[in-house]
Amino acid sequence: MADELVHYAVDKGVARITLDSPHNRNALSAQLRRELRDHLAAAAGDDAVRVVLLDHTGPVFCAGMDLKEAGDPSSSTAGVNEFPEILTQIWTSAKPVVAKLAGPARAGGVGIVAAADIAVALDSATFAFTEVRLGLVPAVISVTVLPRLVPRAAHELFLTGEKFDAARAVEIGLLNSSVPADALDAEVDRYTGMLALGGPTALAATKTMLRRARAADMADDFAEMLTLSAGFFAGAEGQEGIRAFAEKRPAKWVPNG
Repeated sequence: MADELVHYAVDKGVARITLDSPHNRNALSAQLRRELRDHLAAAAGDDAVRVVLLDHTGPVFCAGMDLKEAGDPSSSTAGVNEFPEILTQIWTSAKPVVAKLAGPARAGGVGIVAAADIAVALDSATFAFTEVRLGLVPAVISVTVLPRLVPRAAHELFLTGEKFDAARAVEIGLLNSSVPADALDAEVDRYTGMLALGGPTALAATKTMLRRARAADMADDFAEMLTLSAGFFAGAEGQEGIRAFAEKRPAKWVPNG
């Protein structure tokens, strides 16, 4: 649709969700939030989708909340209230989520980057938590950002609002890698290709495992993990993966092409 701000397409198991609102730097307007939420739900419910790729048009990945909407005295707090649902969709997605940044991210945009499992950016991309400089608190995005960042860096960057580059973002845990412009597509394809090799239910279970709180007692932790491991060794997906390895062929879940 010509008037949509977020596009959705599936190719070879990858659902590409593209933010396309360059006139306002892909800010999180009400329409963009609604369409992003709907497309994330579509990807979650599509068995043909193995990996979700968050992409964008224009020079900016996402500038955060639409401040023109937020500054309207007649507007409600709906934008703030909706955003946790979007971050939760990304964070808890059973399918791995990759964020591709060909430009900067600010505030809520950084929250989206942090919620993704893998994040790749141009080496020229920049980031900032600008909230305090607007008299605001980076409260909602802290839920996804703080688990990623080195604590000392989080204090520095949340409190100062200082802009930082992609190399620093990799160093502190926000990004997985930063690459030159001519290598960005290949780096994203490398990650999505590797992720598509994993068993769908194994990937979902591994994401859940990564998010879980560890048991206080190591013996209890091992017992729970042994049960999880044994279930997958004996399960249909695990058995198919073992057979495929022995027969030197792709597993049945690997997308064709």
